Amino acid sequence: MSKAFTRESDDTPELPQRPKRPSPLPPGAKNYLTPGGAQKLRKELNLLAECERPKLAALPKGDEAQRQLQAVEERIDHLQESLSSAVVVEPPADTDGPVRFGATVTVRNPRGEVLCYRIVGLDETDIDRDWVSWLSPVAKAMLNSRTGQKISLKLPGGDEQWEIVSVSYE
Repeated sequence: MSKAFTRESDDTPELPQRPKRPSPLPPGAKNYLTPGGAQKLRKELNLLAECERPKLAALPKGDEAQRQLQAVEERIDHLQESLSSAVVVEPPADTDGPVRFGATVTVRNPRGEVLCYRIVGLDETDIDRDWVSWLSPVAKAMLNSRTGQKISLKLPGGDEQWEIVSVSYE
């Protein structure tokens, strides 16, 4: 066929479809989220679907615009899937009880350092803010413990005993 009868866009190679990423949740595990985390994900989804995607779709077709659009589409898919499978966990009514999902736990390590961690869902994890996934070793050690109790942690430098100083919920 002569080039005169083809569109220029027909010559542009399509970007390969990336394989769908597997869920980071172990099989059978629930996708827990705090109420604030679920709200944050909904807000991000709305921003991407209503603002970013239309903006990128309106750009002239080029490799970079297509890559950006594909990345936004993938993030939208991830957020939709995450929110559809989410189990939003409200803080417990009894805040004096054992550590539960959503708790902010203050601990003291053997060196006397006071550290503070918040136990959140996988999609809320933020190491810079010391928000750890409920599936992390630190969170697993803390869950079901109480103020004043010692917990055991297996760390790369060896086992340590941490004391639960306080537990609070947002």
